[in-house]
Amino acid sequence: MQSKFQRKRMNVPSLNMASMPDLIFTVLFFFMIVTHMRSDEVKVRVEVPQGKEMQKLANKASVVNIYIGHRNDGKGDQKAWLVQFNGDLVAPEEIPARIEQLRAGMSPENAEHLTVNLRADRRTPMGVINQVKQALQKSYALRINYSATDLKQ
Repeated sequence: MQSKFQRKRMNVPSLNMASMPDLIFTVLFFFMIVTHMRSDEVKVRVEVPQGKEMQKLANKASVVNIYIGHRNDGKGDQKAWLVQFNGDLVAPEEIPARIEQLRAGMSPENAEHLTVNLRADRRTPMGVINQVKQALQKSYALRINYSATDLKQ
């Protein structure tokens, strides 16, 4: 017995892939604009010491970089120890005011978890490092991370 009605074969239209590269480029461009790439122009020469136990920083949004080393550009006194705070050369006495300015621009959660990343040259005298640490104590920036490279055995 044949039926009077025949099923019409349905053709599923194929997905148009012509606009896929445009879509991917748009998403890539969006993330390039939105993502904040943070990098400091290092103005001091730093040869980081080696260490045994290394850890990565968890929350990089609340990290302040302080570099201690000799002048990198060849100008001025090459033997003087300089302190660079987030891209600017400063005296250790200026650090508490800079920390307060930085905290004022942060969210309360990031200000609470503020971490100072101290990158000092391996030959930096402890007196210079202690001046920086005392300035950090005055501004209650008590989380200090000392940067180092892995010890080669």
